[in-house]
Amino acid sequence: MVIPRIVIAGTSSGAGKTTIATGIMAALSNVAAFKVGPDFIDPSYHALATGRPGRNLDAFLSSPELIAPLVRHGSQGADIAVIEGVMGLYDGASGRGELASTAHVAKLLQAPVVLVVNCEAMARSVAAIVHGYRTFDPDVNVAGVILNKVGSSFHADILREALPDIPVLGALHRNPSLEVPERHLGLVPVAERKPRARGVIEHLGAAMKEYCDLEALVELAKSAPELPGEAWAPKTEPAKVRVAIARGPAFSFHYEENLELLAGAGAELAEFDPLHDEALPEATDALVLAGGFPEIFGEELSANTGLRSAIAAFDGPILAECGGLLYLAETLDERPMCGVLPVEAHMTGRLTLGYREATSLSDHPVWPKGTVTRGHEFHYSQVSAAGNAWEHHRGREGHVAGKVHASYLHTHWAATPEVADRLVAACG
Repeated sequence: MVIPRIVIAGTSSGAGKTTIATGIMAALSNVAAFKVGPDFIDPSYHALATGRPGRNLDAFLSSPELIAPLVRHGSQGADIAVIEGVMGLYDGASGRGELASTAHVAKLLQAPVVLVVNCEAMARSVAAIVHGYRTFDPDVNVAGVILNKVGSSFHADILREALPDIPVLGALHRNPSLEVPERHLGLVPVAERKPRARGVIEHLGAAMKEYCDLEALVELAKSAPELPGEAWAPKTEPAKVRVAIARGPAFSFHYEENLELLAGAGAELAEFDPLHDEALPEATDALVLAGGFPEIFGEELSANTGLRSAIAAFDGPILAECGGLLYLAETLDERPMCGVLPVEAHMTGRLTLGYREATSLSDHPVWPKGTVTRGHEFHYSQVSAAGNAWEHHRGREGHVAGKVHASYLHTHWAATPEVADRLVAACG
């Protein structure tokens, strides 16, 4: 299977790879979009830019063996796959080895890499930086460069002259209008600002058409070799249960493959917005409360007493991750929440993040005791009790109460499709 593909990598976080990758996706047509790592927010911009689901490629969460099958799956029907990296090109899951780094994914996909360099306050030194990234790992094909935050046309000429041995595929001048608003966990999600985000993405696409050599970039993507093997695929069983999925601005963090696995296992997915819907979807058998930013909408969530009462009274299986955990607490920063779990939640000034290999401490229909899984944490909140859901190298966390399983752990089910099967089975 020949999938033209290109990796847009950065020298570091903040180099501008999200801006440039999203702009390229918007400028080209029929693009399959991917994000290296566990990020939920960048794929929401990718989806808006391409009209297709934004997907994640994480060699820690789903194993290196599934990276190529997931790209085959997500690229079906597309003309090109554009893969945005994470952090700096060589930054891996532990900060030491290459596992789950952009470089690791690029090698697994045999994909050429375009390096985005922040060129503020820099001239000929750009050559040393690019040389280092090209030669650090000979198995990584750094095949082009895009210069970002260039000060002027004269500055761009100096930078290009310093890089005679590698294609410079674009030079973007400093422009605040090309930047996406950020908040404590990164970019502001599309779900909170869709009309404005669409305008920004259109602007980004126009800028890439003007300042980047898109034809050369596409030709570079076409130089990637054949990617043999089968595509990852969920089952396709007919719907037999109804699973309510919290969506909207407060709960927008979903891995696309998780939803596909649920549907394939026999779940009809019924979306609802906890900010506005006063009841759960009719005939709900199970409830999924994924991550997001309930803290930003605490007042509105608390005011929706009808839905809070419906969730408190719901007796089916509930899976909640991160933001969902906060919503199920008694309170979030003193505001009443659903009261399903006997804990209080508070926002803090301290970031907790990182990959986890966790073991289930309590029996639950979806996560039986002793189950080992991999996940990721990324939050500025804490709850008042450590809990009994998971144990990992940082201790215990999360809560299991009957059919309720809520924790900070975000899990990607591509490598563990039995999770979706268990949730559907628990509805019986």
